[in-house]
Amino acid sequence: MAESNQEPAAVEEAAEQQADEERAAELAARHETISEPAKLLRIVSMVRELLEDTRQATVDEKGREDVLQIYERSLQELKDVLSPDLQAELSALALPLEGVPTESEIRIAQAQLVGWLEGLFHGIQAALWTQQMAARAQFEETRRRGLPGAQQVGEAPETPQGKPGQYL
Repeated sequence: MAESNQEPAAVEEAAEQQADEERAAELAARHETISEPAKLLRIVSMVRELLEDTRQATVDEKGREDVLQIYERSLQELKDVLSPDLQAELSALALPLEGVPTESEIRIAQAQLVGWLEGLFHGIQAALWTQQMAARAQFEETRRRGLPGAQQVGEAPETPQGKPGQYL
């Protein structure tokens, strides 16, 4: 009788797990994504270095024009690797620079961009940590249930007579 109670529970649990996986896949499809992480990292490094350079030296008008072009190109390159929702967020936060910007306008725009990108990285790290913890919890739950044929870590394999086997 105990086995008949376990079978419906196991079927129900499997159905719940499948539903959870489908919901997670659906969320992932709609979720913020980055298509080219390596490109994103290169752009971030360049923008961070550019910000440091503009902080340390005064930039003449031609230099500010060049920095403006680099800033605008960086924004476009970033948008190419971001999902539509992240593109919209970046567009809403990125300061539009018109004409020849002042040094302070350049510094503020670059600092804002670097700050947003660092926040994006922290979000990625948090998502990875959450996924790792969920996978670990799932593994521990599977181990705790002691699935048939699963052997606990540290247990010696048993021989057909039911006694621990010998290692060579």
